Amino acid sequence: MILPLIFLLLGVGGGVGAGLILTPKLDEVAVDPCGDTSEEPFDVTHEKMETTESAPLDEREYARMNNQFVVPIVVGERVTALIVMSLSIEVETGGQEAVFSHEPRLRDAFLQVMFDHANIGGFAGAFTSSSNMRLLREALQGAADDVMQGHITDVLIVDIVRQDVTN
Repeated sequence: MILPLIFLLLGVGGGVGAGLILTPKLDEVAVDPCGDTSEEPFDVTHEKMETTESAPLDEREYARMNNQFVVPIVVGERVTALIVMSLSIEVETGGQEAVFSHEPRLRDAFLQVMFDHANIGGFAGAFTSSSNMRLLREALQGAADDVMQGHITDVLIVDIVRQDVTN
């Protein structure tokens, strides 16, 4: 009865550990493959950016959240499944450092959105349907805007897996 739960936790822990080991370090990642050396600091104290005007694709960069998000699905008083998600944050060029410096607050806000989504049944059944994913993305973007005052242009769900827990 408890053995499957132990195996599940070991599997998730192993996956997280492998992800941490295999993820390149920030100083190993080429921030700008074009060789542009202009580095303007990103200041999150600016006014909220207009979301109707988005930056051209070549003026964006992506900050991958360092760890996966694990969300339990609780039915009654039992955990029936686990959702494991990886997110990347799209920002204008030069904004990666601000994302990483605010990562604890972003993770907290994202987890709250994911828990709320799980509690309303968003991860039940066909949880990857376009309407469910749109709701989740919009909620994650709203949480990101609250934390970063609009400097994040998009929140991308890179990976999502549901693992049902058998009793």
